Amino acid sequence: MKNLENKRLHALDFVRGLTIILMIIVNTPGSWSHVYAPLLHAEWNGITPTDYVFPSFLFIVGVSIALSFSRQKEQGKNRTEMTKKVLLRSVKIYAVGIFLWLWPSFNFEGIRWVGVLPRIAFVYLACALLFLYTSRKVQLYLGITLLFFYWIVMAYVPVPGTGVPDLSVPEKNWAHYLDNLLLPGRLWKHTWDPEGILSTLPAIATGLMGMMAGYLLLKKEELSHRVNQLFFFGFLLLFSGDVMQWFFPLNKNLWSSSFSLFMGGVSALTLAAAVYVFDLKKMKFRSQFAHVFGVNSIFAYALSSLLTVVFYSSKWWGIAFNQEFMGLWERLGFPLKLGSLLYALCYVFILWIPTYYLFKKKIFIKL
Repeated sequence: MKNLENKRLHALDFVRGLTIILMIIVNTPGSWSHVYAPLLHAEWNGITPTDYVFPSFLFIVGVSIALSFSRQKEQGKNRTEMTKKVLLRSVKIYAVGIFLWLWPSFNFEGIRWVGVLPRIAFVYLACALLFLYTSRKVQLYLGITLLFFYWIVMAYVPVPGTGVPDLSVPEKNWAHYLDNLLLPGRLWKHTWDPEGILSTLPAIATGLMGMMAGYLLLKKEELSHRVNQLFFFGFLLLFSGDVMQWFFPLNKNLWSSSFSLFMGGVSALTLAAAVYVFDLKKMKFRSQFAHVFGVNSIFAYALSSLLTVVFYSSKWWGIAFNQEFMGLWERLGFPLKLGSLLYALCYVFILWIPTYYLFKKKIFIKL
């Protein structure tokens, strides 16, 4: 029986690709004025299906670190060499994030120094270094400590000028205070940022949960046993997050400890189900559409941002294709929210074409 570090998990690429597809759909509707409620983030406390997307990707980052780095260590790569690659890759992911924020106007006065790709870079950097320089037990205890520390600080430690935190108000917590005080440039919410400084700590814990899931898949047992353990791990995280929301509400903007646990559970259960379907039972579903996004995930995400100047702006062609489509859809008398979703799905298919070309040519762009 081959161990999973020596055999690529089809399920991992499928889940990663599905996550990227959902990212594109929720980020690029035909019109932001007409979007189905499940495709919008929760305004503050609470959760929607859209809030599942980003933490699921960070969870998969953690799983990938555990699987890939274990394989590299078995191949004899030394820690110094791997550390250099981790540092370089983190810088490149962060740099791509800044570039995409500047694209296409390159207004350096309004840079947002944090965001989706910067957070991925920070989580990847932290989790990869922890893999290389600490034990699994330390990583487990650190993940628990981060969530506990974040909860205590956010819920009970007085905020300067505010007093006791109020988790029902965006401006009355330590995450807002530190972002407003320390983050340069533009903030997504003007005085705070959902990918800000303090909320990166529980996001790292999300990556560590993914690493724990990866370790379960690396165990030298029958795959069916490992899948069962992953299902139980997911249930434990999901249940813990559900209980904790009574003390620290589910909140994607704050990346609350309950949100991190709950989404770790959802992600683990999703991965377990995918491993069961694709790698244990080897069911022949038509999964290649998601798979091609999964093996070139950062490329697909970056391309989705780059091509908005073509499909969502009138700067190049004199017309904005999304506005023309939505205008025609309205004149035909069809539901506008449906049209907005269909345009997003068409955009996904357009992005799939170059991504599929790379897949067929076996070109995998790794930053």
